[in-house]
Parts: sequence; structure tokens; C-alpha cells
Amino acid sequence: MSWLDTHPKAGKRFSLGAGSVSAEPEINLIPFIDVLLVVLIFLMISTTFTRYQELAITLPTANGSESQAENKQIHIAVSRDGRFAINGKVTDRSQLSSALMQLSNESSSNKGAANNLQVNIDADARAPHQAVMSALEAARDADLANIVFSSQTKK
Repeated sequence: MSWLDTHPKAGKRFSLGAGSVSAEPEINLIPFIDVLLVVLIFLMISTTFTRYQELAITLPTANGSESQAENKQIHIAVSRDGRFAINGKVTDRSQLSSALMQLSNESSSNKGAANNLQVNIDADARAPHQAVMSALEAARDADLANIVFSSQTKK
């Protein structure tokens, strides 16, 4: 009796290659984790962090009555395309200073002082900055210092 007769695998043919046993596929996660950690470190180093600094303020309150002196108001409307209107009348940019000076002189002759004259600039949200600056310059040229910008509240 030989060894070939007693061994259980002896009846099979001898081969040098892999056997017919099928191997289950495996997913090696270690290289995947290494790549993800490298990407994470790269993103952490290359990202710049900015801090937004704000001032925390509390506005003061007042328990007084409204001022009894009525201010005469001049409304300067600035449209989206840079056109002007003073108290509802359309005015050219070149005539803006002269119209404000005329209104200032009328107010000072009627009431005795132009200090009560208030200029409300009602500019469209998309009005050019230059148009708003032209309205401010015209008010400065007319010696009007009480300037207010109008806004609306969100509903």
C-alpha cells in the first residue's frame, strides 16, 4: 500500500497552479481610509478661516415728547436710472443745486432761518452711487446740513 492510496486528496490530479477552490473577494479598507485622511488634512490646511467681528451695542432709549418745531422738508427722489425729482418735480442733475438753493432761500425768507429745513433723500435701492453723491453735493452747495436718508422696513 502506498501513500497515494491512503491520502484523501491523492485521487486528484497533480497541478502546480491554483486549485478549484474559489476565494471570496475582500475589500481592503486601510488604503481607502489613508487616502481620505490625506484629503481631509489637505482641506484643513488649505482652508482659511475668517471671523466676522461685530459690535454688540444696545441703543439708548428716550422718554421725551416729539419736537414741537416743525421742519419743512425737501424730498429729493433718485430713481433707479439716476434721474432726480425735487418735491415731485423732475429736475436735471445740472439744475439740482440751483433748485435746492432757491428752495433754501424761500424757506429762509419765510421763516427767518434755514435751520429747520430738512432734506430727505429717497434713493432707489439700485440707484447709482454717483447719483446719490450728486444729491448730497447739491445739498451741501445750498448750505443744507440736515440731511436724512429714507428707508422702508421689511414686512
